[in-house]
Amino acid sequence: MAIHRLDLDEFDEIDYYLMAIHTSLEDYRLAYFINKKLPINLSKSKNEIHAQTKEGEANFSRFYYYDSEKAVSWNLIQNKHEIISVSTNDFQNLFSDETSEVSTTIHLLPEFKKVDFFLKIENSDEAIDFSEIQQQLNAIESIAAIYVVDTNKIKSKNNLIF
Repeated sequence: MAIHRLDLDEFDEIDYYLMAIHTSLEDYRLAYFINKKLPINLSKSKNEIHAQTKEGEANFSRFYYYDSEKAVSWNLIQNKHEIISVSTNDFQNLFSDETSEVSTTIHLLPEFKKVDFFLKIENSDEAIDFSEIQQQLNAIESIAAIYVVDTNKIKSKNNLIF
């Protein structure tokens, strides 16, 4: 009887490219400016990215475009989400009902805490000219920096599976 083995490293291949974006723009404004600079049409996805951490739950916004001609998926993903939780004081007296709000920031990829958004490009068999994309997106005034992320340095790769 023959023994069949599956090598799990075959399923570990990364078939996407990731660009980090530093900006103060809101997600919808950034998607608008990217659509103007690149030949894509990002639109708000109903399927937000859900993440559960010890600080709480977070839903990260996602803008999506599928280029059927080249069979390439484009995702603009928010990296920071702020959770505001209400906590009551441990010491309460009869006449005061004091509560305070505590703000916690959750990151989709915690190892990149300063990055505001990621542009994930999937299923690209043909070589993509990232320097051209980077140059076009750097022309957007509100983008402070944009660069390609080395996917081998990402520790929380599972957060990018959606």
